[in-house]
Amino acid sequence: MTPPSPGKPLTYADAGVDIDAGDRLVEMIGPMLRRTHGPRVFGEHGAFAGMFRLDYNENLFRRNYRDPVLVACTDGVGTKLKLAIEMEIYDTVGIDCVAMNVNDLVVQGAEPLFFLDYLGLHRQDPETTAQIVKGIARGCEIAGCALIGGECAEMPDIYAAGDFDVVGFSLGVVELKRAIDPTRVEAGDVVIGITSDGVHSNGFTLVRRIIEQAGLDLNRRYDDLDGDRSLGEVLLTPTRIYARPIVKLLSNYKVKRIVSGMAHITGGGLPGNVNRALPDTLDAKLRRDAWEVPPIFDFLRRHGDVTADEMDRVFNMGVGYVLIVRPAFANSIVHQLERLGETAFTMGEVVPGAGNVVIE
Repeated sequence: MTPPSPGKPLTYADAGVDIDAGDRLVEMIGPMLRRTHGPRVFGEHGAFAGMFRLDYNENLFRRNYRDPVLVACTDGVGTKLKLAIEMEIYDTVGIDCVAMNVNDLVVQGAEPLFFLDYLGLHRQDPETTAQIVKGIARGCEIAGCALIGGECAEMPDIYAAGDFDVVGFSLGVVELKRAIDPTRVEAGDVVIGITSDGVHSNGFTLVRRIIEQAGLDLNRRYDDLDGDRSLGEVLLTPTRIYARPIVKLLSNYKVKRIVSGMAHITGGGLPGNVNRALPDTLDAKLRRDAWEVPPIFDFLRRHGDVTADEMDRVFNMGVGYVLIVRPAFANSIVHQLERLGETAFTMGEVVPGAGNVVIE
């Protein structure tokens, strides 16, 4: 920041906030937002608030919600951003931000409707910020929701030079009678897992400590990882977005409620998230040999000297999303998810217990 010359009037830019750069960013990201808009979005880009129609009068687009329940959530990317800043890779963390929100939202059985983002910045660099927003818009396209607005706050007194934060807010809707309710889970239900795309967006404070203590190089390609990508690129693989396949799967069962519970596997791993889909009278008994753990997790465990129990408590260990389904439909659900582009597998069953997750 260049101090003003003696006798020159002080400006907002002199204090560290560039209004002109912010205006230029608004022009740059307009097309990105519009690519995520369907016919339910209206209003002008740059308005004070985004507008979204929950239902339609037109027969072509009528949704006919009889008893709609709005479902909302908010989440951020966390300290994974520190790696993105160090690697100067900015176009993937926006996908992470969308994923961390919409994956939580569909656990309730909801259809994501729209997304809002908040970017806290040291200073406004329109080209860099546009890359972040590009990722957010791409995430919304993958999830099937509209990016209808957001905020870029330039605060040099809060964020250090080069730092930024990315947070998102998502809103969805579900028919009350279709909402997922853990009390419907029964003994004998089958637990189905869907693979993750790696570490996703949780546990990066531990990841960064491992990198620091083991002297690992983010720019190096390690033989026991993906040989075509550096360690940093592997770790920055965006969180997989499960919204479209889950919404599509649920829409195939208009009457039967064969999915009794779901969980997005985030911080806390399988033990700390699958238990949230269980009543306190049942356990989920999982088979560790039911899925292949991606190499990145063993790599981190070895270099950080982390115990297997701690790995399970912190990371998703290769399972990004879990469904609990009626046993008669388990094979069909796996096949449907595979046709929708996911790698799915049965990984356990529900048994009498106390609301715990047991991995054997």
